[in-house]
Amino acid sequence: MGKLLAVALVGIAAALAAERLLAFRNRLNASREVAPVSLPNCRLIKGIETGSEDIDILPNGLAFISSGLKYPGLKSFAPDKPGEIFLMDLNEDSPRAVELRISRGFDLASFNPHGISTYVDRGKELEMKSTVELFKFVEDDNSLVHLKTIRHDLLTSVNDIVAVGPDSFYATNDHYFTDFLLMFLEMFLGLTWSNVVYYSPKEVKEVASGFYSANGINISPDRKYIYVADVLDHSVYVMEKHANWSLTHVKMLQLDTLVDNLSIDPRTGDIWTGCHPNGMKMFYYDPENLPASEVLRIQNILSEKPVVTRVYSDNGSVLQGSSVASIYEGKLLIGTVFHRALYCDL
Repeated sequence: MGKLLAVALVGIAAALAAERLLAFRNRLNASREVAPVSLPNCRLIKGIETGSEDIDILPNGLAFISSGLKYPGLKSFAPDKPGEIFLMDLNEDSPRAVELRISRGFDLASFNPHGISTYVDRGKELEMKSTVELFKFVEDDNSLVHLKTIRHDLLTSVNDIVAVGPDSFYATNDHYFTDFLLMFLEMFLGLTWSNVVYYSPKEVKEVASGFYSANGINISPDRKYIYVADVLDHSVYVMEKHANWSLTHVKMLQLDTLVDNLSIDPRTGDIWTGCHPNGMKMFYYDPENLPASEVLRIQNILSEKPVVTRVYSDNGSVLQGSSVASIYEGKLLIGTVFHRALYCDL
C-alpha cells in the first residue's frame, strides 16, 4: 500500500511538473515565429551596442535612452561595463546618440538602468537594486545631476516607472522575489504576485496587483488612465487613475506576444510597444537562432475593438529582443534589452 501510494504521488508530481512546463513554454511563446515586416529609411544608431532597454522622448524631441542593462538570465554583450544614458535630439536632420555625463558622487560602477521616465526637466532612472535614481537634466552641457536615491520596502523588484510629478511616480514590480532562482521558480509556477506601486514623499502604497510579471507602464495623454504591460500574460491592462492616486481596472487587451515597455503618442494617444515574439529565445540565447524583434501599435484601446498593427518585425538579423518603440513627429526609435537601437523615418 505504501509503495502504491508513493508511486501515485510521484505520478501526480510528474504530471503537475509537465503541466507547469507546458504553461511556462506557452507564456514564453516558445514556438512562435513571425514573418518579417520592414520599415523604409531605418538605420542602426551608432554608439549603442549594449542595449537600449527603454526610451523616453520629451515634447521638444529630446530622447533619453537607457543602455547597458544586466538582468539575471538574459544575455549581456558587456557584462562588466556600467550602464549609460544617451541623448538624441530628434529635431536634427541626422540625429546621433550622445552619452550624457553624470555628476560626480554617483556610483557609476554599479549603475544598471532599467526603465526611464521624465517629468518636466527631471528624469528618473532605475537600477536593478530596486532604487529609483532622480536626476536633473542640464541641457547646456548635456549632463545629468544626481538629486537623490529613492528606496522603499514596496519597491522590491522595480521594472519600469511613469512619473506623475516632480518626485512621484507609479512603478511596476515585475517579480515578488529578487533572487534569480526564486524569480525563475515564480515564473515557472505561474504565480500572480507582481504589482503596481504608487510612490510620493508623503505616501507609498500598492495600487494594483495580480500580474504574472508587470513590466512596462505609462499614462494616457489626458492623465486619466494608466497602462500596464504584463509581459508573461501577453496583455496590456488599462487602469483608471483617481484623485487619491488609486487605480481601478477598466479593461485588458490580450495579445499574442510578450509585451515589454509602453510608449504613448502624445498627439493621438496610440500605444507603441516593443515586444518579444518568442521569449524563450531571450532566456536561452543562441547565436544561430537569435531572439526576434516586434513593434506593435495599439489604437483606440478604450474602444470595444482596439486596432492592433504590427509595424515592424525582424528575425534578429538586424535587431535582437526589442523592448521599446517610441515615436516623435513621424520618427520612430526602437530599443532592445541588450542589443542595438534602430532609428526610422516613418
